[in-house]
Amino acid sequence: MTVRHVVALGGSLLRPEEAEQRTSWFGQLRQLAVHLEGNDRRLGIVVGGGLPAREGIELAKTMISDAARLDEVGIAATRLNATIVQQIFLDIGCDVAPTIPSTTSEASALLDKHHLVVMGGTQPGHTTDAVAVAFARDAGASHCIIATNVSHVFDKDPRNHDDAQSFSSMNYDQLSAITGIGEPLSPGASAVIDPIAVGWAKNAGLRLAVLDGRKIEILEQALDGKPFEGTLIQGA
Repeated sequence: MTVRHVVALGGSLLRPEEAEQRTSWFGQLRQLAVHLEGNDRRLGIVVGGGLPAREGIELAKTMISDAARLDEVGIAATRLNATIVQQIFLDIGCDVAPTIPSTTSEASALLDKHHLVVMGGTQPGHTTDAVAVAFARDAGASHCIIATNVSHVFDKDPRNHDDAQSFSSMNYDQLSAITGIGEPLSPGASAVIDPIAVGWAKNAGLRLAVLDGRKIEILEQALDGKPFEGTLIQGA
């Protein structure tokens, strides 16, 4: 059976501080995609909204108070970012699905036909972390990788607490004690892993990996099943 992987790429990864870093990162991501395709492995990528989503939501908040409508603004930003990644793969001739799916069942069907499928958000109340978990579940993948701009899951926010402790491995009960489970985030809010995604992954029996997606070599190690710098979540 063809090996299938699903990765959630945080939207922040598309906007490094320096344009040169962004170009290098995209180049390494394309090389990774070519490597996986060359080995007949399938890769689904779910791209977050990042700064465009946050800016759009803040702008919309001046006139809109409905959370679902604000989420639609964020979803549009994720689909824009997904289109950028998709077109970068198409430009070098990768076997990537020519459309951006709007559901995880559609994405799973496309992964039957193509080596690469890129998508964004799907519906209000679900972050792209949750979409990636649902995609992995629907596609029959055994794990889902959350590639973000932090290196691990921490017991508290390391940006605000110097004594924050990281985990190299943990179970879902430990994770849910930190992130919560099953409750949607407010529009534009972020967490190391969305609580809805935590609940879905636990129920589906998926392994989760959280790692620093700015370092493509770490992402590749996790995809290859090798030891990686980050946090592996599995079991109860």
